Amino acid sequence: MKYFFFEPEVAGELGQNTVIDSTVHPPTVHRLHYDFSGWLGDALVESFPCVISTEDAAEALRKSSVSGVSYCDVEISRSSEFREMYPNRDFPKFVWLKISGEAGGDDFGMADDHRLVISEKALDVLRKFGVGNAIVEEFS
Repeated sequence: MKYFFFEPEVAGELGQNTVIDSTVHPPTVHRLHYDFSGWLGDALVESFPCVISTEDAAEALRKSSVSGVSYCDVEISRSSEFREMYPNRDFPKFVWLKISGEAGGDDFGMADDHRLVISEKALDVLRKFGVGNAIVEEFS
């Protein structure tokens, strides 16, 4: 099985309602609030150290039984700039993907440098939902 570094689109930042312990690295997030400032439409987006997915893509990942990830609630908001730029934009529901797997062993994992690593199986699922703005490089 092939594995890839996967750097999702950064479409916003951790919002003010995020509960985070930044005394450790990477920081531990206990409650996630993602505040969108823009969005090119990818199914996966990030703001270090968190990754979120559209609900449809997350459901497809669940059904394909990928390993190394759990699915949690996320609070979503849109910045005033986002609302001004895209006043009528449809917006899907999102799910927080908590990554717990081993890079190169599970379908989702974090490399030693804290970059996301996903399997070819996970990448194939995600491509069906659109991840064209992500940077994808082979992991070895």
